[in-house]
Amino acid sequence: MPKPNATAIDSLAEVTDWPKQRKGIQDILRKLLGKLPKQRVDLQLKTIDEQDFPGYSRRRVNYFVDEWERVTAWVFVPEFEEDAPALLCCHSEVPQGKDECAGLEGDPNLALAKHYAELGFVTIAPDTITAGERVVPGKPPYDTSVFYKEHSKSSALGRMFIDYQHAIDALAEINHVDDERIGVVGHGLGGTNALILSALDDRIRTCVASCGFTRFAEDPGISRWLEDDVFTALPQLQKPIEDDEFPIDWEQIIALAAPTPMLTITALNDDRHANTASCDAAVESARPIYRGLAAGRAISNVTHKKGRTFPIEALTQADEWFDSWL
Repeated sequence: MPKPNATAIDSLAEVTDWPKQRKGIQDILRKLLGKLPKQRVDLQLKTIDEQDFPGYSRRRVNYFVDEWERVTAWVFVPEFEEDAPALLCCHSEVPQGKDECAGLEGDPNLALAKHYAELGFVTIAPDTITAGERVVPGKPPYDTSVFYKEHSKSSALGRMFIDYQHAIDALAEINHVDDERIGVVGHGLGGTNALILSALDDRIRTCVASCGFTRFAEDPGISRWLEDDVFTALPQLQKPIEDDEFPIDWEQIIALAAPTPMLTITALNDDRHANTASCDAAVESARPIYRGLAAGRAISNVTHKKGRTFPIEALTQADEWFDSWL
């Protein structure tokens, strides 16, 4: 287990030099994400089909995320809503990817795109690389081997970040969306992606992340970032793990989002993220930055003991958070 690293947990107490410190932390995070494209491509957003349901319509859309690849996403648009708030829904580490967010299969509590459309939000749920319609033929879901053969200097999380930025671009092109009220929600891998997106994309105006992290410096399972069966999320962590020294930890990543309202939901008995008590410590370490930006109430960590799930009581807390902040 890596030894505790004080460089992160104690370094966010002062806000006076935050703009300079923020730039340095962002640079570190981007370096950990690996080589990223310098600019995003033209989406050429297209609607493939559309179905009406009571209270909303569900569209199947696709758009470019690089010069060659178009990805497919579900878009939900509530009836009679103009200038509506919008949510990017990041799926968890399930083979079906976006279809769980759409309520087509999987855990009903994770049908986030459908759920929030019923509450009046425009929502979008795309597949990440290696999931849903983006599983590499002949490979199991979340097998990143082919990705790294083609992108050896990048990372899976880095590519997911860029792809989710394109999803925000797509949301902004929908006529019903108020592009000043775009948020993000995710569970598991989706929670991790939601946190990174909130840290690096100022268009995100609020975030709810469930079971998305535990502090690197206190994680006995830290090696899963390098190899989790066939999925390699963040190979750039290899040297920090070997040296037991982390240039960044989650309280710093969370602080990057300030003053964007941030709700983290933590399962105290998460079977993939050990030492989840460190999540509350990370949030409290980021709070001085929020407080210094007059947003001390805009950050919170809530806990439950339902395992790596998004239980109904946590979903209700997420609903109240979005209702308050978006």
